[in-house]
Amino acid sequence: MFNKVCVVGLGYIGLPTAVMFANHGVKVHGVDINERTVKLISNKQLHIEEEGLQEKLITAIDTGNLTVSTTPEEADVFIIAVPSPIRDDKSANLEYVRSATKAIVPYVKPNNLIILESTVPPRTVEDVMIPVLEETGYVIGEELLISHSPERVIPGKVFKELVQNDRIVGGINKRSAEATRDLYKVFVEGEIHLTDATTAEMVKVMENTYRDINIAFANELAKISENVGVNVWEAIKLANYHPRVNIHSPGPGVGGHCIAVDPWFLYELQPDLAKMIHLARTTNDNMPKFTAEKVKQTLVNKGISHGRVAVFGLAFKGNIDDMRESPSLQVLQYLDEQGINYTTYDPHITENQLPTQTQNLQEAVSHADMILVLTDHNEFKNFEPAEVAEALRTKLILDTKNCLDHKRWEAAGFEVSLLGNAKS
Repeated sequence: MFNKVCVVGLGYIGLPTAVMFANHGVKVHGVDINERTVKLISNKQLHIEEEGLQEKLITAIDTGNLTVSTTPEEADVFIIAVPSPIRDDKSANLEYVRSATKAIVPYVKPNNLIILESTVPPRTVEDVMIPVLEETGYVIGEELLISHSPERVIPGKVFKELVQNDRIVGGINKRSAEATRDLYKVFVEGEIHLTDATTAEMVKVMENTYRDINIAFANELAKISENVGVNVWEAIKLANYHPRVNIHSPGPGVGGHCIAVDPWFLYELQPDLAKMIHLARTTNDNMPKFTAEKVKQTLVNKGISHGRVAVFGLAFKGNIDDMRESPSLQVLQYLDEQGINYTTYDPHITENQLPTQTQNLQEAVSHADMILVLTDHNEFKNFEPAEVAEALRTKLILDTKNCLDHKRWEAAGFEVSLLGNAKS
């Protein structure tokens, strides 16, 4: 039944998904509107970083199971995995989903299965996709099967979690859900749970909103701890020994295409009811400003009025190259407002995306008064202080991720501050 799959959107989710199906014997045609992306993939090159993806991409193309272009082709299954960002006013931008659905309409035929993987507000399948797919003239739910099966993976571990994680499948009817389940059984070893499309949409948004609220709680605890003489990291670790407590970690903000975005979907739908959700989002969105102000105050306390900061980390999380909604970018804006000069360095973002970015570590730290760690890359954890000590003008560090070996840096003459730690 599923001899060929067409995957629309070859980004951080679409490309690994396409490769997984191709490497399990399914013919896959990948589609992306970005011509550079298509050209790179055609040449077995990557435009994103993900562990194991390079080898799996080469295999998929060499076996002939994966082809790519900027236009769809006829297939048995269409998987839409395009961005679903928010606008400046925090409203959901579903134009990518709508455009991708329109793009496949000329290629759809009876008995096709259409799956939306993008994380979206509840009722997107019903209110956005189905009206477009009705243009085919086929009977929805009978001649065209439609489902929502959101990705539930973490960057850096995509292939492991695609296979091992449980999967939620929401069909517009039972037949759609069962067909989608049968498709993903090709590689999914986790349990596949069936429900309706709107519930599946709600579940994914709920998952990320839960994490956002938990992080906001941790960030509030970090601010309180700085005022009452506590190391919040120690306190959270101790609290989490309780069998029914799992407090997340604080940080300079929340980024990425999910946690920083999805709660706004719920707030937009029900602003009068989503009060806790809105408060958490606002709390986390304010952390970059709090971080920049902490940088300024640390420099002032040392008598440095116009300091220079070496910012370590632009990606929104460790060991990936994804800058989407990264709080680091917001921290930089607030540093600008504070009149603080800075350089930026991220070993995972190998092409300069900012005028302040350098690929040279020594250039990044040269004449700096502070190292500001915003991302917990392994490279930062494993740095030898001696590699950079001589280049700095003042040996200050603000670690917002608690990822450095503080004793080792202090032994090298650095004064280390930790976000949420009043003991340092």
